[in-house]
Amino acid sequence: MKIQYLLIVSLFSSTLFSQSYFQKKADNTPIENKTTATTLVASIPYQGYDETQAYFGEGEYEIFLDIINGELDKPIIILDGFDPGDGRDINGLYNSLSYGGDNMADVLRSEGFDIVILNAPLYTTDGKDIDGGSDYIQRNAMVLVELINLLNDQKVGDEELVVLGPSMGGLIGRYALSYMEQNSLDPETRLYISFDSPHKGANIPISLQYLINYLAQQLGDPQAIAIVDDVLNSPAAKEMLYDHLSGHLLSGSTFEQDPTLVLPAGAPNFRAAFQAELDALGFPQNVRNVAMINGSGQGTTTGTAGMQVVSTNVDLGSGLSADIELHFTPAASQTNSPTFVETLFTGIPLTEFTTEAESFSFTDGIDSAPGGTSNISSALGGGGSSNPIIVAFIAALDQDDYSFIPTISALAIENEDNWFATPDIGGTHTSPFVNTFIPSENESHVAVTPESAQFALDEIRNGVAGISDFNASEKYVLDRNPVTDAITLHLKTSTVSEKVQLSIYNSTGQLLINETYSNPASEITLKHALQSGIYLLQVEDSENTQTLKFVVK
Repeated sequence: MKIQYLLIVSLFSSTLFSQSYFQKKADNTPIENKTTATTLVASIPYQGYDETQAYFGEGEYEIFLDIINGELDKPIIILDGFDPGDGRDINGLYNSLSYGGDNMADVLRSEGFDIVILNAPLYTTDGKDIDGGSDYIQRNAMVLVELINLLNDQKVGDEELVVLGPSMGGLIGRYALSYMEQNSLDPETRLYISFDSPHKGANIPISLQYLINYLAQQLGDPQAIAIVDDVLNSPAAKEMLYDHLSGHLLSGSTFEQDPTLVLPAGAPNFRAAFQAELDALGFPQNVRNVAMINGSGQGTTTGTAGMQVVSTNVDLGSGLSADIELHFTPAASQTNSPTFVETLFTGIPLTEFTTEAESFSFTDGIDSAPGGTSNISSALGGGGSSNPIIVAFIAALDQDDYSFIPTISALAIENEDNWFATPDIGGTHTSPFVNTFIPSENESHVAVTPESAQFALDEIRNGVAGISDFNASEKYVLDRNPVTDAITLHLKTSTVSEKVQLSIYNSTGQLLINETYSNPASEITLKHALQSGIYLLQVEDSENTQTLKFVVK
């Protein structure tokens, strides 16, 4: 009775686990002044966990020069995220920065910054076919190392780089910058922006993973198998996914669950190894690390633990139907059946597939946690499909959104295992980011909003000090942060005070420098001999007192 599987697979296989689960769908609108992409080959090879030799990674990049002087002097690197099959090209990456009728890349180019897009393509190296968009994060990081070195050699002047990494791109950027620092390779980078990146893991509901794998393995459909092999079982997915079906399979079976493996588990030999390696590298120390995320900072959940996602009978025609039930993983210490599929012929059961899941005692199931969201309907065509089975299935959904990048993961909070905890950075929680943009409500993964765009633009333009509650109306901003042997302070208003006092304190509150400037211009430069570290700069004039945090390289 394989026909029932063919019809069920038609419901999912064309789009399930597509790139939209990891980043928004590509907008390939043409870009003005577009040139051609250049191939880039890493100088440093990488050997993956399941490989017998090391391979040199490849990428392709394109430089979009500013429209002020048209020379490469203020480069901003935009990285590719998870993109199996290279469905989102350089145009798509550029356009992914759009928001509210504007585009961050266009805005920055109009202000003299240069945009450099690094895409991960399909390529062959030393006889091995590699899908760059789903390849090892480490190998893609070595490609970024190559690009950073190239740009630092080619740029005009001494402006340091900015690296913006959406989704998996944030992990690539973090890995590359930390690797360079720890191997005495100066990245000459002043700012790293992590954009809803899974520093503690990503999530695709295990119920969906079980379902698509069951259909693929039982049927042997080439397209469904390709989705499992090339997407879900890709190196990058196995490195990132907090809970992966391969951590639950019965020995010797490609789809049956081991009844003893019900707690969340990453892909064996991948997930734990990668997280340990990433944690050991840490974050770059001589770069300003900031994060913009899409998950709620107010504890707003994405549904409820254990909730029913869908329970429907799909009419497959010719007397065949299928009962399909999916649930989110359950509340803490609870168990449930996340996936249930039963095929029937004229109402008589033919086959049945069911799984079991349990949540840890310290957290509810990750599917409903606060976080940047993805949804089932967009992966199935958003209801615009002409396939009546897909339309019927979407209409039957009780819950569309799920937590894809949990808030705790995007903020890289290490001292918290509860995915539902409300972040308290600087209080009970420790984060490596000196400044963050956190929305109050959950947003679609890597969706740029006017508010998050303003955060990124302020950081790129000004090197704003690391104060999470920065107000755009503050009077003084740092020209760059980290600083070198001089601190340059800009006045953001037209009002110049007759006297401005600058006081610098170390982390213990000791006053180190105290200088007063009479009738200063709109820019103040203070030379210093401070050692590397974090300091507070207090700026006091006749109207107010403002404190900025800065880092000395």
